[in-house]
Amino acid sequence: MNIIIFFLVGLIVHVVFFLSIFDIYFTSPLVHGMTPWATPLEPPASRLVLVVADGLRADSLFTPLNNGSSRTSYLRRVIEERGTWGVSHTRVPTESRPGHVALIAGFYEDVSAVAKGWKENPVEFDSVFNESRHTWCWGSPDILPMFAKGASGDHVYTYTYPAEEEDFASTDASKLDTWVFTQVKSFFQSAKSNSSLKASLLEDKNIFFLHLLGIDTNGHAHRPMSQEYLDNIGLVDSGVAETVALIEDFFGYDGRTAYVFTSDHGMTNWGSHGAGHPSETLTPLVVWGAGVNHAQRVTEPQPYTDGYLQGVKLSTLLVSQADIAPLMASLIGVPIPVNSVGLLPLSYLNNTDRFKAESMYTNAFQVLEQFKVKMTQKKESTLSFLFTPFQFFLGCSVVLGFVGWTSYVVLVILKTHTNLNVPLCMCVAVVITVFLLIQRSPITYYIYCLLPVPVWYSVLKESGTLSDLIHSAPSLPLWKCLGYFVLVAFGIELLVVSFFHRAVLTVGLAVLSLWPFLSGLYGKTKVTFRSLSWFLGCLCLAAFPLMPVVGRESNIHLMLHVAVCAYVPSLTHSSLQQKQGLPLLNQIISWTTLASSMLVPLLSSTRLFHRLLSIFLSLTATYLLLSTGFTGTCMYNNSLFVCVFISCILFFFFFQLSAIDFSANIDITKMRQMKLDDIRRSYFFVFFIITAFFGTGNIASINSFDPASVYCFLTVFNPFIMGGLMMWKVNFPSTIFFSLFPITELFACVSRKGNLFLIVLVISDLMALHFFFLVQDHGSWLDIGTSISHYVIVMSMTIFLMLLSVVTHILTSRRLYLWKKPKMHFP
Repeated sequence: MNIIIFFLVGLIVHVVFFLSIFDIYFTSPLVHGMTPWATPLEPPASRLVLVVADGLRADSLFTPLNNGSSRTSYLRRVIEERGTWGVSHTRVPTESRPGHVALIAGFYEDVSAVAKGWKENPVEFDSVFNESRHTWCWGSPDILPMFAKGASGDHVYTYTYPAEEEDFASTDASKLDTWVFTQVKSFFQSAKSNSSLKASLLEDKNIFFLHLLGIDTNGHAHRPMSQEYLDNIGLVDSGVAETVALIEDFFGYDGRTAYVFTSDHGMTNWGSHGAGHPSETLTPLVVWGAGVNHAQRVTEPQPYTDGYLQGVKLSTLLVSQADIAPLMASLIGVPIPVNSVGLLPLSYLNNTDRFKAESMYTNAFQVLEQFKVKMTQKKESTLSFLFTPFQFFLGCSVVLGFVGWTSYVVLVILKTHTNLNVPLCMCVAVVITVFLLIQRSPITYYIYCLLPVPVWYSVLKESGTLSDLIHSAPSLPLWKCLGYFVLVAFGIELLVVSFFHRAVLTVGLAVLSLWPFLSGLYGKTKVTFRSLSWFLGCLCLAAFPLMPVVGRESNIHLMLHVAVCAYVPSLTHSSLQQKQGLPLLNQIISWTTLASSMLVPLLSSTRLFHRLLSIFLSLTATYLLLSTGFTGTCMYNNSLFVCVFISCILFFFFFQLSAIDFSANIDITKMRQMKLDDIRRSYFFVFFIITAFFGTGNIASINSFDPASVYCFLTVFNPFIMGGLMMWKVNFPSTIFFSLFPITELFACVSRKGNLFLIVLVISDLMALHFFFLVQDHGSWLDIGTSISHYVIVMSMTIFLMLLSVVTHILTSRRLYLWKKPKMHFP
């Protein structure tokens, strides 16, 4: 098969496999058509005020000052005298949008929302706001619009500040919260002279939502232990006190207002969130007002208070974030959101036993209604004798495609050409198509189920290749064949285990360090020094997985470039510390460096050392610009890991191949056939890719949002650009290693038709198939998210390898000239 066609087909196959898990395991949990359920009794409150302090940790609110007083004097009085308090437990991913969806809609976010940057609704959903009579919202443009978009009618009103105000380099991010409090004050003042607005406000079942982003922004910019973060908490406390007084005065202290104060997620000590650390998942919950239990004094110690509020009863040990939605609905008497999975926390209610019983009954039937509708929809679109809770047929189709594709690649390695005759597999394709039509399956199911047909046809057509190989190959004892198979299977499973236990990489690197001695290379002429370099490099690299998670041609112009890029993060950090914003010159240098990082290496010689050094220096320049957020041990570990990783690889290749020219034509007479040692080379390649991903545990940062790393490029919140830059940073070591792959084929004197590449592809696909079965659709969000991440990493590695093989070929074998080509004694 033509190499370009093979590349395109392989890319399409892997993209399909990559997307298949979302149709098999992670279809949207939301269904529509349920009957809303509401408690039939009179509710205790006519209106509810929801205040969400974005990014506020539970301990930051509850911890007293050194002198025993509190920075949140108002909220502390509420807790001690007339409110009910507890700890709300969020789920991964601990981001703003999933947290608010859980709070207001009562379910944990659909994972497909991440593809839209946590900003838009992949599937419209019901919420407490939608069920209310009127809802007025003030706050961030990233959060408020999604609840107005999904609401029926025109009764959710939003007031937001410009997105440009969400600047992490702002001199005072607390101004975002001040803006909200000022707008709320102006709103109620204007309502006094606006008869129609006042009439709406005096109706029941109304909600007022205040989204306060200042604490989160200050936490990212200055860390949660900073004075800016702590002062912002005090500002929020004062603002809440003023707002409550304002609302009570407006409604004449009628005792019909309920208040809920909480947070969407917490924050780590280093200013990030998104993962499952307790500092991110434990948030404060304070409820008071109409229908809410009053504080109760106790003498025995309360669990999980750590002395913060001794003598005040902790209402519940832990409340799930989704439970807050049915609580708010019960307080004002609106139907519980039809998509809610929350369970009503009865300990917060101050009402009759009958009201509590009716509320529990309503909650149970509301959850049961979702099950009934989902079951009905499923049965209507599935043949009765094939009805199962999960997509077994779809899963089998994807597995068949996986096995077929891997088998085909193995045959391509043995025979580098094939000819696919599509019409001969049309009969099977027609049968599958008719079956899917009867099932009324989505269009994506046709892709998953029809893909194995041409793949397996190609395998069967080329089965003669395997037969010829068996007859022509020298006979091997059965025990030796089984030994090779077990060794290869063990090696691949070892790579799979390394995803769960990073220490396995340490053991693997220690074993790889002995390779020159075990293979007999050590002691040969001109090999001793490079063998020792490899040995020491692997041992140094082995330490990092055990650490906590995180003619010469002049290259003077690149060295100066790197020096400038090393200075820019320091200058940016200093400017942000002094609250002077992001310097424009720094921003220009950063984006220019990023844009030119893939072009600058093309200006250097194509000789091995020159080109590799140019690639290293150019990409390192961008990496340094993405290091603004590194501090202390984290910065040391990550920077040292990159240096040791690259040095280990460069030492090994440089001392063997310093005279190789990437662009040189290869003597076809020196080509040889593939042999078992090439599997070892390919295995080394995959092992070092995984080491590049997991060496310092930085891959975990993908699940944790910390914008500090990209401050040289932008400080205004933008999830797509920030996420893309963070992904580049995580992939930096593996990008360097990918650029060395052509050397492996040159050194091995294997045809440039990509045989080593295909072996790497087979190993990656076998790992991906294993992770396909390990994907979880039950348990905690952390377990589910980890299983998805492992599958995504391996599939992305395969896709990334195919794409980057083209890029690295250009980077290593092409050269650009900005002016007339000079006379040179070497290319």
